[in-house]
Amino acid sequence: MNARLRRQAPVLALAALLAVGLAAPLATGAAVPGFWLEVLLGGLMAGVLYALVALGFVLIYKASGVFNYAQGAMVLFAALTTARLAERMPLPVAAALALAAMVAFAWLVERLVLRPLVNQDPVVLLMATLGISYFIDGFGQAAWGGDIYKIDLGLSKDPMIVLERVFEGGVLIGREDLAAAAAVALLVLLLPVFFQRTATGRALRAVADDHQAAQSIGIALGRIWIIVWSVAGFVALVAGIVWGSKLGVQFSLSQVALKALPVVILGGLDSVPGAILGGLIIGVGEKMAEVFLGPALAKAFALAGGGIENWFAYMLALVFLLVRPEGLFGERRIDRV
Repeated sequence: MNARLRRQAPVLALAALLAVGLAAPLATGAAVPGFWLEVLLGGLMAGVLYALVALGFVLIYKASGVFNYAQGAMVLFAALTTARLAERMPLPVAAALALAAMVAFAWLVERLVLRPLVNQDPVVLLMATLGISYFIDGFGQAAWGGDIYKIDLGLSKDPMIVLERVFEGGVLIGREDLAAAAAVALLVLLLPVFFQRTATGRALRAVADDHQAAQSIGIALGRIWIIVWSVAGFVALVAGIVWGSKLGVQFSLSQVALKALPVVILGGLDSVPGAILGGLIIGVGEKMAEVFLGPALAKAFALAGGGIENWFAYMLALVFLLVRPEGLFGERRIDRV
């Protein structure tokens, strides 16, 4: 029992810290309930977008043991391809062609990169995905250009005003944020079913556990990797369309997408629920810190203020990494020597 409590201590400490951080603005009078709820919902919606990108990291790591540093670049390339094709054809057709491009990209990655590196050290595969990331960035700019492009989902940019009868002035919610939340909810429902209930999903899990053992029972490693990179490409496409509609398709999008790195560290590299919960924690934490903690620190220490949203997620992930390296729901690995 004591060992279990010690193991869960970082989780309990994080939960307590989040509870205190959430309650502090209301307890100190720094925010009225309506504004506090608006910031909370904004953080949850941002966290949903982070989780959408983090799902791509988790899928590839869960099925192949490869940490895919190129996931942010995949989000950018999928969004860029969709945006440029949508200038010449309807958006659904453009998205379908962009998905076909991501599947072709998955096939090329398996043939040209992963197949020659089977059973290599993880750091070798990480460096390979780093090279893929820079190649996609450069190829995307060469093929589609480096301007800022838009993706129009047909949703109004004006936010919805809800709970007007409860809070003075109501609470603002973005329609695009709600669409992103619906997309993530659908993926969260489908992915566990895919991994647990289908033969392909079970094969993906077997490959992740042991490449050589999976090959020895007849699982085609190359086919599995093409499938998982294609699924990750589909997730990147959904994330890219949502992010592109919200922020515009530009090359800084790949850097924004890398905010999913602390999400997967916090939630666990091989956990789909961890990616979702980690995204929500990071999203709410950074929004609350930017709106409420930043001004308080600036006033207390005579600082210029601002920018806390840029580093909060990474510092939270770093602290958690020191005490629980596998993350909230990640698999704890013990190597016996």
